[in-house]
Amino acid sequence: MPQILIKLLAHLQADDLGMAELAALVATDAGMTGKILGVANSSAYHRGGRQVSLEQSMMALGTDMIKILVIGDSVFQTFNSFPNSGATDLRGFWKQSLTTAVLAREIARRIGYAQSEEAYLAGLLHNVGRLALLATAPKEYAYNFLAHDDEDLCAVEQRTLQITHTEAGAWLIERWQLDSFLADSVLYHHEPSERLEAAHPLIRILRTAHVLAYHADDIAQVIEACRLCGLDPEDADAVLAGATRQVEKSAIHLGIDLAGADDVPPPPAYAPPPPSDPVQQRLNEEVRNLVLVSEIGQIFTRQQQDGDKSGHGETGLLESMTRSARILFDFENALVLLENPTGQALVGAAVGSQQRIAEFAVSLAKGGAVAEAALERKLAFVRRDRPLGLPEEQLLRMLGAESMVCVPLVAGGRCLGVLVGGVASWQLPSCQKRERFLQSFGNQAAAALEKAIQARGQVRRQLANVAEEYREASRRVVHEVNNPLAIIKNYLSVLDSKLERQEPVGGELSVLHDEIDRVGQLVNSLTETDPMANGAFDGSRGADVAKVVDDVLRLFRTTDFVPSNVEIVVGMAGQDSRVKGDPDAIKQILVNLVKNAIEALTDRGGRIEIANRGHVNRERSLYVELVVADTGPGLPHEVLANLFAAVTSTKPGPHHGLGLSIVHSLVKQLNGHIACRSGATGTSFEILLPAHAGASAPATLPARALGSV
Repeated sequence: MPQILIKLLAHLQADDLGMAELAALVATDAGMTGKILGVANSSAYHRGGRQVSLEQSMMALGTDMIKILVIGDSVFQTFNSFPNSGATDLRGFWKQSLTTAVLAREIARRIGYAQSEEAYLAGLLHNVGRLALLATAPKEYAYNFLAHDDEDLCAVEQRTLQITHTEAGAWLIERWQLDSFLADSVLYHHEPSERLEAAHPLIRILRTAHVLAYHADDIAQVIEACRLCGLDPEDADAVLAGATRQVEKSAIHLGIDLAGADDVPPPPAYAPPPPSDPVQQRLNEEVRNLVLVSEIGQIFTRQQQDGDKSGHGETGLLESMTRSARILFDFENALVLLENPTGQALVGAAVGSQQRIAEFAVSLAKGGAVAEAALERKLAFVRRDRPLGLPEEQLLRMLGAESMVCVPLVAGGRCLGVLVGGVASWQLPSCQKRERFLQSFGNQAAAALEKAIQARGQVRRQLANVAEEYREASRRVVHEVNNPLAIIKNYLSVLDSKLERQEPVGGELSVLHDEIDRVGQLVNSLTETDPMANGAFDGSRGADVAKVVDDVLRLFRTTDFVPSNVEIVVGMAGQDSRVKGDPDAIKQILVNLVKNAIEALTDRGGRIEIANRGHVNRERSLYVELVVADTGPGLPHEVLANLFAAVTSTKPGPHHGLGLSIVHSLVKQLNGHIACRSGATGTSFEILLPAHAGASAPATLPARALGSV
């Protein structure tokens, strides 16, 4: 295909082709440049002085005419050079092609299809398959090339060449790799209108244009075709009336001589009688088998891809294989034996109603026709009247047949299994004559089966990854649930003491209610793949950090969780502590950090500080800086290096070592940042949380940057 046309089509699909770009594109082709200049200076467009500039000439013609000239001339240049086209009268062919193109463009405009030039090109190319068949088989197709273009022609082509001109044209266009329905429109332009009612507009446009160009006198066909595009029969008459003049005009501009194109009416398609020569018959059979093998490969590939999408995978493919084998080779029944994971046996594949076959196995080490077919990768033909091994006898009974054909499924030098088909004894000679076809069938089936097996392995790996992610998520949830459960346990002890002293317990009951809700919320988050990142908290809420800190301290102090040798001080006074974020998430962050700090100070005692250090401007965003610091011994270097990753902890219990990774996830979920400073004098966690929308930094407060996160 000419590069100028490929580039033009790319521009048309992008819908961004201006006159300057169009001129630059045309200038790359000397023949096309001459054509444009010649048409622009013809009597139809001549307006005074001669147009010597290419861009001026193109301005005179207009974008639509330029596109038609480029498309038309490129197509004619390409296909007039096809083998054997020079010895054939192409006037009638090009007139019908131009007529269909003009009609398709006008129909596209009437129904509002944006790419009218694409419709024009589809019309020009709708019968290019006939040129391809003429180039490939001039002797066999010379008569039918001139025949009337209808369904009878397609039937004759299929019978004599095993391919229709619509299939040949679509195949040719697909090789251009256009991102378009152009090939489909060519492939289906002979399909009945009722089959195309839901098809892409370009397919319906070309079908309608084809009917109007070739069957305008068939009122019923015209009405059906017009209905496809929502046209009235009166619209069809108007389109046809204007087409003749446009075709003549286009032919003149393109330099195509259509004189006498209608002098010889097209004859009906003709199919010669089958040859009596047995060699010719065998050759025809081989050609037919080659076409069938190619089609079978495409069917298996589509079945494998559809199976991957639907989740049926190998099952659907195996059903397709056995069904195709029964049809193509007239098998009474068919089944598949697949190599087991150890490669030492063939095991039956349960397909459809053949569920018992799953319990059947053939050892590859003990010989027999089936095992030899797999090991030697050769076809085997088995008859009941010969000495047979037990597996072969069992298979014949399962198939309910007198004989069977064993087809090895070979892909990449490896035998994946054996397809076994049952036949009558008198059919075996016929199957042996089709040995090459059977082998090719097995290779095509094995190639698709290998892809399906690979896809199954990939799915298993994905499932294993999901399972591992869920196990990790469960560990995180269990770790976090332990915190409110410990608080609930301590508060129940406090509640028991207060009830004995007949003191008010309203505050304690409120805390218990909140913590029970938090446990439920955490457990419900297990429905998420990553409960720490999706759906565990409502990030759209706002929070007052000072109030959250008070709630956290009340939880720890009331339950005597803080040892007597540990002092907790809070610095919140005078600072705006409103942030954007869920208070429950902030509470969970503080509970983890304070709990870790208490555990670090339990043996030696010390001081924990929770402070609001005011607003920080980071990358043009305003944050509240919250600090949790302790005077403990500091963190070891190896712990600090992997601080926010899930690590193995020295603390007892299966879920320890997750706290800081959960804190990090929660801070990120709140669109915040966290950093840690640790040394011999203690550890400090510095958290930036997005400030509330109404917050503003004090004028005297210098902007401070946080250390690396």
